[in-house]
Amino acid sequence: MSFLNAVINKVKDEALREQLQERVDIIEHKIKFMDKVPVACLNANNEFNYMLEAVILAAGGILHDFPNTAKVVIYLEKGTSMLELMGVVPALLDKSWPAVEYNRVYLMNGQDLDSTDAEDLVNALEDIAEMLYPGFFVFGNEGIDWLSFKTQ
Repeated sequence: MSFLNAVINKVKDEALREQLQERVDIIEHKIKFMDKVPVACLNANNEFNYMLEAVILAAGGILHDFPNTAKVVIYLEKGTSMLELMGVVPALLDKSWPAVEYNRVYLMNGQDLDSTDAEDLVNALEDIAEMLYPGFFVFGNEGIDWLSFKTQ
């Protein structure tokens, strides 16, 4: 997670920097004992979104360029809320995708997400870890920063 460490090291507030590093370390420690999860991250046009690629990898995901092979699909559009995505996503889904079949489609709030801010990136790391490993991580941001989109 060297990219996260580099971003965290730029935080001037020492207490915040230590807190962010501790949150990252907890996730890093837990996921090293878990299988990687195939993930496709898409935007509101069903195009691949690589904005959080490094965060997804750090959270235990393996990016797939084809949603028909991904076990998890995350919809994220910079500057777009989850409510806006809820109106668009149903028409974008394909029932043959494993993520749709097993209700593993998630919407992330991209409205205020700053992909250069350490705190935003650590929050996104926690959110994605919770999406990829439900039951193993519970950070309490479901419904605030992300939500599970029921497909059936």
